[in-house]
Amino acid sequence: MNRALGVLISGRGSNLKAIIDAIRRRELDARIAVVISNRADAAGLDHAIVAGIETLVINHKAYATREEYDRALVYELRKRDVALVCLAGFMRLLSPVFVDAFPNRILNIHPSLLPKYPGLHPQQQALDDGAAESGATVHFVNKDLDAGPIVLQQSVPVRPGDTADSLAERILEIEHELYPRAIQQTLANFEAGR
Repeated sequence: MNRALGVLISGRGSNLKAIIDAIRRRELDARIAVVISNRADAAGLDHAIVAGIETLVINHKAYATREEYDRALVYELRKRDVALVCLAGFMRLLSPVFVDAFPNRILNIHPSLLPKYPGLHPQQQALDDGAAESGATVHFVNKDLDAGPIVLQQSVPVRPGDTADSLAERILEIEHELYPRAIQQTLANFEAGR
């Protein structure tokens, strides 16, 4: 079974590092074929370089349209025979060009208990709503924002006096455990034909 991952990042890459560490500890039976960032200054690229993983920077500003950019991403991922695409803080909305190229083969992690609080600033959305809990969700990506089928979720209590930053920090700790588990479960389901 092909267990090659393509990981897309835009920033610090803490979830990428969690995936790399889970593979190293043999908790996740996969390999990362390539890490692609849309930003040359993404700190997460360093995690991949240190781990000896191929990195690519494909700047979205070099393309006239979102679809052209997505075609370039698809080309590079297919060239490396990626079985599963993992979005790890990739701050770009994907067009149907990308989603259709990898049907039911794109995972994302989102810092809320979807379907609650999709989109940007979900921690602040949870606080503004007076929610008693928030958390993290790993889900398949479809054409609708943060609306694909859920793979795994884990909740985090909202504490009195929480700020968006303090809540985000606690959720991030959960994300680092949840994402590798969800990837492992997804790959196992692929192998079982589910």
